[in-house]
Amino acid sequence: MLLQRGADFRWIATLGKRSIEITAALTLLATPFLAGVQGMVLLDRQLGTHFFTHGSDPLLYQFIFWFYSHPAVYIMILPGMGVISEIVTCFSRKRAFGYSFIAFSSIAIAVFGFVVWAHHMFVAGISVYSALVFSLLSYAVAIPSAVKVFNWTATMYKGSVKMDTPMLYAMAFIGLFTIGGLTGLFLAALGLDIHIHDTYFVVAHFHYVMVGGMVTAYLGGLHFWWPKMTGRIYPEGPAKLAALITFIGFNLTFFPQFILGYLGMPRRYWAYPSEFQVLNVLSSAGASVLAVGFILPLLYFLWSLKYGEIAGDNPWKATGLEWETTSPPPTHNFHHIPIVTKEPYAYGESEEVPVVH
Repeated sequence: MLLQRGADFRWIATLGKRSIEITAALTLLATPFLAGVQGMVLLDRQLGTHFFTHGSDPLLYQFIFWFYSHPAVYIMILPGMGVISEIVTCFSRKRAFGYSFIAFSSIAIAVFGFVVWAHHMFVAGISVYSALVFSLLSYAVAIPSAVKVFNWTATMYKGSVKMDTPMLYAMAFIGLFTIGGLTGLFLAALGLDIHIHDTYFVVAHFHYVMVGGMVTAYLGGLHFWWPKMTGRIYPEGPAKLAALITFIGFNLTFFPQFILGYLGMPRRYWAYPSEFQVLNVLSSAGASVLAVGFILPLLYFLWSLKYGEIAGDNPWKATGLEWETTSPPPTHNFHHIPIVTKEPYAYGESEEVPVVH
């Protein structure tokens, strides 16, 4: 890609692209450990080797499994964070506040993701010293996540915020992911983790990160780029209603589980004492509401493919290369190599300045 002379190279890539690059690196580094540990299990079962069974250490399996599986959480959430960065800047009509901090916080999340795996094993018999080290590291991973939340909030501050559907999902992401991150600190505390380990508190925490985080970001990104992908606009009224229903249904489903877990209800049990009945029924009812919020986008997206208003090339007046081509894009995106003359978040200079020639 060509740059105008004097252009600042740090602005070539969007924050979304940075997130995808870091996610790719995480995938390449972490996934072989999962493949390896499954191969070792296969050898134990079929050939009688002694990696985890026949007198060997079954905890070794947990160590290798979680060495992959905790970075896997960030493999899923980092692309969502990139999506939120794109949406927040567009609908706040402002540059991303602290571009470098947001980008480097993704790298920090990836690095910490590889050194906190044993916080899943505080009650598995590891030493107190090891548990203390992993507890402190688990607290540290909250710092780059908090950097993102504060920078997204600062981007919106005094911005010309437009509450279209993608922005509603982005704001829901920020709130739900923040709750998910803060409750992760509860699980990083050694004494408290012993009490709430393998309870519904863990289920609620995980879903606030993965559903409140990644799925919400996915829905926000789908609404944001749907006009670019299809060339059609979805109906804004039903879309906002779906975002509201999803937010309400999600909290009705999973917030009661924090209380259930703190009160001691273990996960993976189909029966529970009568005093937990109200909260469990509330959670089940919330899941029904959440299902409606997920089904509605499917319906109006399908409707928009035939009846939706023609989108135009840039319905959101966004900056960035993808908005400088047609909707939907041609097979090769651009017929000529674009020459970048503006940063991807040049909202403060002009609302109509093109970024390519």
